[in-house]
Amino acid sequence: MDEKILLQKIAEDKNKQEAAILSPFALPNSKAVRSKPEKEIHYRPPFALDRDRIFYSGAFRRYTGKTQVIYFVSLLDEQLTSRILHTLSVAQVSRTIGRFLSLNTDLIEAIALGHDLGHPPFGHDGEKFLSEISQQYGLGHFHHNIQSLRVVDRIAKKGCGLNLTFQTRDGILSHNGEVHDQILAPDPNKTEKDLQEYIERMQAGETVDMPPATLEGCVVRITDTIAYIGQDIDDAIRIGLIRRSDLPPAATDVLGTSNGQIIDTLVNDVVCQSYGKNYVRFSQRISKALYELKQFNYKYIYKSPKLKINHRRIRQGFEILFKHFLQRLKEKDTGSEIFQHFLNSKCSEYLESTPDELMVRDFLAGMTDRYFTRILEKVVVPQMAEFIIKNE
Repeated sequence: MDEKILLQKIAEDKNKQEAAILSPFALPNSKAVRSKPEKEIHYRPPFALDRDRIFYSGAFRRYTGKTQVIYFVSLLDEQLTSRILHTLSVAQVSRTIGRFLSLNTDLIEAIALGHDLGHPPFGHDGEKFLSEISQQYGLGHFHHNIQSLRVVDRIAKKGCGLNLTFQTRDGILSHNGEVHDQILAPDPNKTEKDLQEYIERMQAGETVDMPPATLEGCVVRITDTIAYIGQDIDDAIRIGLIRRSDLPPAATDVLGTSNGQIIDTLVNDVVCQSYGKNYVRFSQRISKALYELKQFNYKYIYKSPKLKINHRRIRQGFEILFKHFLQRLKEKDTGSEIFQHFLNSKCSEYLESTPDELMVRDFLAGMTDRYFTRILEKVVVPQMAEFIIKNE
């Protein structure tokens, strides 16, 4: 038998086997939708193809050098959580939940691996600083989930995009783990128009909550919280920011005190509360304890002055680099890093359709912490020398 024919038969048999064990609320491979038709015949299931395209993208590789909560984790302690460890944790935990609920785990993994691709260097602080600059230059508000979608649609693969399915793209855009959901049900009637309307409203400064289109997307969104809440506590204890005895008893008596205990409690609760349902949810008791723990984390970890030591310098760094690279673009300085490390690899479609300010923002958002710092030093030191010479 011809190899292509055999592969096609194997793929069809495998799809039938997997479809037979899916929950009636799961998204079957047969309903995958891509915005552009593909020339090649693929034997992998559509969402597995999405996952692999994300996994082998440059943006995924750069996860490893980006802040989750603590700046420069690799310089401080390699066991602290970076963006890559958080992402892999979301993928692992959400696949576990999805398997128990008989959902499409390929779709879950694709969404999980891609959900934070648009995070700039220095975590949510970097996101805030870049948003402030974006507004100054007429680009509207910057949000990492919108940038994550932009990465897979418009930046990856030399600026031509990965052509992911609608369901994966929707899950990436809708993943907001900062929202506290006790119950989360999918909106299966969503369209591309809904995604674009959400983006426009968020960029205009509105606060909009949009549930995912699939139950798989709901699992990833609720898992985003499960993955970071206990891990951030363990990291904060590791660097001496808090002590385990500081944790609120109202939360820890219910959830546990270590990351492993917290994940185990939350996963078990979600599975039991969601099994056989077209939604995912926490029980009221668990949800209340989780909210209590979230509030503690925000007060004593995420907003801790001890984690903001370089806050002002990083803000200034974003401003300096944005102005610098925008000027390099205007002057067509092809020796600049924005050309050498970014634009020279982009296709004509990206170059011709993207305003200069947006190119600069895409470049900055894709940087790792270390690359950002190295480029900033390279830019600032000559400027300081020139200033000193002029003023002697």
